Amino acid sequence: MTYATSDLCDAHEGQVRVAAPIFRSFGGRTAFHGPIATLKLFEDNGLVRQTLATPGEGRVLVIDGGGSLRCALLGDQLAQLAVDNGWSGVVVWGCIRDSAAIARMNLGVLALATHPRKTEKKNLGERDVPVSFAGIDFRPGEWLYADADGLIVAAKRLL
Repeated sequence: MTYATSDLCDAHEGQVRVAAPIFRSFGGRTAFHGPIATLKLFEDNGLVRQTLATPGEGRVLVIDGGGSLRCALLGDQLAQLAVDNGWSGVVVWGCIRDSAAIARMNLGVLALATHPRKTEKKNLGERDVPVSFAGIDFRPGEWLYADADGLIVAAKRLL
């Protein structure tokens, strides 16, 4: 299915929220969409592994990592887990690592930057809660659409 976020914005004016252009694309899939699942955590990716180990069913995992630039919340092993379990994409308000390997995977990945350091694994954080960053709110069950022009969120499926 092809689409452009710019066309979706035009066709659904007033019904979509547009994220500030703060993300870089790292995944092998540059356009992706799906229902949102959320995590809120800080410098601990234990819940990321747990969540990506579940059936993705075309969903997009949105990770509120507090914008930390001190470690990576997603690496190649977790990205491969996402691919294997049918996730459409991962959006990280924070960093990833293993970017060269992730670029070869059939997964959409948006993040602020890369960082070589891994996180601690304390499994702390919250799952399926509303999160806010990049100037918009992300709510579980809403729909996220991303492509080379940006990231948008809608309360319902647009396509």
